Amino acid sequence: MSGASGAAATEERGLRMVTRLALALVVVIPNIVGAGVVLVVAAWVLPLGELVEDDPGALMRNLVAFGAYLLGAVLVGVVWGHVRMRVPRPPGPGADDRAVRRQRKRLRRVVLRGPLRLATVQTVLWAAAVVVFVLINVVASPRLGVSVGITVALGGVATVAVTYRLVERVLRRDVARVLNDRPPSGRVLPGVALRAVGSWVLGTAVPLVGVLLAAVASLAFGGYTTDRLALVVLVLGGVALVVGFLVTVLTAMSTAAPVLAVRRAQRQVEDGDYDAEVPVFDTTELGLLQAGFNTMVGGLRERERVRDLFGRHVGEDVARTAMENDVELGGEVREVAVLFVDLVGSTRLAATRPPYEVVEALNAFFAVVIDVVEQHDGWINKFEGDAALAIFGAPTALDDAAGCALRAGREMARRIADELDDISAGIGVSAGEAVAGNIGDTRRYEYTVIGDPVNEAARLTEVAKELDGGVVASGAALSRAGEEAQRWEVVESRVLRGREVDSDLAVPREHAPRSGSSPEVTEDSDRRAPSLG
Repeated sequence: MSGASGAAATEERGLRMVTRLALALVVVIPNIVGAGVVLVVAAWVLPLGELVEDDPGALMRNLVAFGAYLLGAVLVGVVWGHVRMRVPRPPGPGADDRAVRRQRKRLRRVVLRGPLRLATVQTVLWAAAVVVFVLINVVASPRLGVSVGITVALGGVATVAVTYRLVERVLRRDVARVLNDRPPSGRVLPGVALRAVGSWVLGTAVPLVGVLLAAVASLAFGGYTTDRLALVVLVLGGVALVVGFLVTVLTAMSTAAPVLAVRRAQRQVEDGDYDAEVPVFDTTELGLLQAGFNTMVGGLRERERVRDLFGRHVGEDVARTAMENDVELGGEVREVAVLFVDLVGSTRLAATRPPYEVVEALNAFFAVVIDVVEQHDGWINKFEGDAALAIFGAPTALDDAAGCALRAGREMARRIADELDDISAGIGVSAGEAVAGNIGDTRRYEYTVIGDPVNEAARLTEVAKELDGGVVASGAALSRAGEEAQRWEVVESRVLRGREVDSDLAVPREHAPRSGSSPEVTEDSDRRAPSLG
């Protein structure tokens, strides 16, 4: 509760500091621009000299009134602008969530409508100036009153336009703060199209209106020589170039900045960085684009997370196949190789060690198993307590699946012996035709391999536990392997439990018995060989 109100207080302090800067820019710079437009148009565009001949005090009267009103407008603008941008004090410690939400809502409203509010302040002040200067001059000369009123109005248009652009720029950080907290759900301020139209109004329309007024005055009242008209064109052309460039640059920066921010974040996503996020600081359709990009990247991030978790559970190849194709129950006959590895003495391990040590030992064991299998293009189909089943050749076909499984078996046996203390395992490798596919129900299924090679590999692990080296392969695996088969030697044939035909048993040549005698296998060694097919 106090943390939320503290966050609101921090936001308010940041807003007040930025608001003071915004007010200074709004009051000083735009009014200087507007006053400059008024003086330039009055001095070189409108023939005010002819209009004040009958009233010699008119020029001095207008200059004094203009200076006094400009100073007063600055002071009033400071006070009024501060009131318009004031944020109520944040709720103190212990305030309820409702008070904090109300505070954030007020803060959001002030920040997002800040440019419009301060532009409204300037509009009212300059509209009042038009009325004042018309009334000062219309009594002495209706034509003079209308001319001065139009001149002041042109300066007001310039002031309001520059005000809006500058405040929009200054408040960008605070806009990002409130919009990142809650992205825009719709257009808050005038959109991109109106922003571009506003740029045209100030940069092009205002100078053109001056040209039109000069032409109308020349046709209606005369008083414009050729040199005078040339001067009018030069002055208004210069105003169009300078002021138009300023507004166009501000508008271009306001339009380009959100797009460039999205583009930078897009490049991060293209490089695989799904944590990329765009600060939402624009209140037009471009802000909706920024918020939409963040939503899209959030979806991609969640999808990548799901795919990562999916791949960890079922294997990257299976996950990729499932995501690229429609999942259907059933399978197909594939030529595969199977590696089954089973920990030796797991029952004694669980009985003599604390549970956390058992878990650490199993994790170390499976880390070696997974690393070796993946290095040889296989994937772990399932874990069964202290055993694991690895498949080579499905769902992604391999040119030498049996050779990959045999190499994995030799490497796994070596690494278990070298890297894991007090841990040994039996490894069985077989190969042949099996059915690979999705087994289960549409509500819950898994990709697996079922067939004789799976059963044979599981039975071979029990034989491997009693042999030097801890790894045994079937003759079927050797007959299907390439050059890897030369590293193995068949040492005997026997009927494994649960099978009806002899299986040739092969071991790596470095572990083959010198005398050629068959290794003995006790009844106890065949205590467990789970059937997976």
